[in-house]
Amino acid sequence: MLCLLLRSTLLRASSRLSITQKASERTQAQASAVRSPGTDNVVPVIICASEERVGATMATINSIFSNTDASVFFYIVTLRDTVRLIRQYIEKTTLRHIRYKILEFNPMVLRGKVRPDTSRPDLLHPLNFVRFYLPQLDISHKKVIYLDDDVIVQGDIKHLFQTKVKQGHAAAFATDCDLPSTHEMVHSIGMQTTYMGFLDYRKQEVKDLGIDPRDCSFNPGVFVADISQWKKQKITKQLEKWMEENFKQNIYSSAMAGGVATPPMLIVFHDKYTTLDPLWHVRHLGWSPDAHYSESFLQEAHLLHWNGPFKPWNYPAVHSDLWERWFIPDPSGKFSLVRPDSDG
Repeated sequence: MLCLLLRSTLLRASSRLSITQKASERTQAQASAVRSPGTDNVVPVIICASEERVGATMATINSIFSNTDASVFFYIVTLRDTVRLIRQYIEKTTLRHIRYKILEFNPMVLRGKVRPDTSRPDLLHPLNFVRFYLPQLDISHKKVIYLDDDVIVQGDIKHLFQTKVKQGHAAAFATDCDLPSTHEMVHSIGMQTTYMGFLDYRKQEVKDLGIDPRDCSFNPGVFVADISQWKKQKITKQLEKWMEENFKQNIYSSAMAGGVATPPMLIVFHDKYTTLDPLWHVRHLGWSPDAHYSESFLQEAHLLHWNGPFKPWNYPAVHSDLWERWFIPDPSGKFSLVRPDSDG
């Protein structure tokens, strides 16, 4: 069934040759001069919006918009079938005041690069791979922030954007070993924090990389990217190479800790990235329905990430109150919260 769904998604997009496009003439018209991103004094944020998780994306956007006085421009990347839903969600709620542009992602670029895997099919969604193709997006900035849709920003996003990506680096990530306050959480849920948890070291292709399996990993759900360096170093081509290698050799899988989008990033950026302030990526909130952080620590965190299977819009989940305060009900009624007293 999963193979058929993936094939259906690919076929629907087969007529579109570009990786991203303006969603429609209507989108182009409404992304007018008033909403033009410009390039000066703007904080550009790239975030994906899938149909089944559109409410999550809107909560992330709302948290960012509500906690800064900076001029933020949102590039919302989606598939063609979801464009209308996204626009309705924005225009019929308080989010109508944000500046944004909707971009379409063409999943055809993933043909021959993603191996179907039934252990966590959500990790195979085409939008999970948008982060690989940043230079091909229709954006007008040399530096951008990329965020997953299961994050809440409690700090001022402009401070994250002010992260200085070191010369010669294409991105800045938060490592999985840098925040002592998360160590207890990590150990309690058995979360992997080294390359051993993401790559199959029994495979010769992995051994040939020469990466110590004990090296600390990082999470690519939140990062600051230098688009110029990304292009110069041909990062997208490198990532695609490892996607194709995995398609043939299965050197990692979604059964391992990070699914299929994290391992290529770990390989390509190994020892070649700037580190973020760890409070700008407090994560693992979605890995267990029981393991909690202290309230005082969560108040200090600038960004919270529910990476893992237990999302805050579903049940059970931890610290869902911190997510729900930014949730805006879907005017179409398609996205709804799952709570103990709900029928969802």
